Amino acid sequence: MTEPSLPVPEPLPLDPYADTPEVVVARIVIPAIGLDEDVHQGMTLTAINRGPSHWPGTALPGQLGNVVIAGHRTTYGKPFRDLDQLQPGDQVIYRTGSGTFTYVATHTEIVTPDEVHIADQTAAYTSTLFACHPPGSAAYRIVVRLELQGEPAAKPPGGQIGSDSDGQVSVASDGQVGTGPNGSAGTAAVTVPDA
Repeated sequence: MTEPSLPVPEPLPLDPYADTPEVVVARIVIPAIGLDEDVHQGMTLTAINRGPSHWPGTALPGQLGNVVIAGHRTTYGKPFRDLDQLQPGDQVIYRTGSGTFTYVATHTEIVTPDEVHIADQTAAYTSTLFACHPPGSAAYRIVVRLELQGEPAAKPPGGQIGSDSDGQVSVASDGQVGTGPNGSAGTAAVTVPDA
């Protein structure tokens, strides 16, 4: 029996302010910190400044792999301001066109900005939330790890939403999400400045 293939995270953008199509991939609700916002697509600051944002190429909520979401702590609505208050067992709920998926926090860690392994995909249904740490500084990243409770998503017909080279929303048949050419290449630090 063949193991299912895992999503492949896109490289971080070289230009953190590159044009990024405005695409909403989910809604995130974190009752413990009073968060209820759209999840945008992209790791540029252009995308993250809109609100919590999904790392292209990582799993989508309910899918096998690691759903990776970035957010600000002190600027642009500061959706992840209280990320440090999440405790093991706290719920993070994603609502998508494929259903509602509840993840629970398992632990929190602090990493340096170059530790892009936080987007590594897992052979389980997991999610990672991250933001700059401490608030007002980009010296470190706070990372909250989550595990799915309940049933995973069935793969939607035709794949996942993404965008093509013109920045238009399109459907990819390979099950991957991408934002097209936005200056992505190579390895970079996880850029989510809050200062």
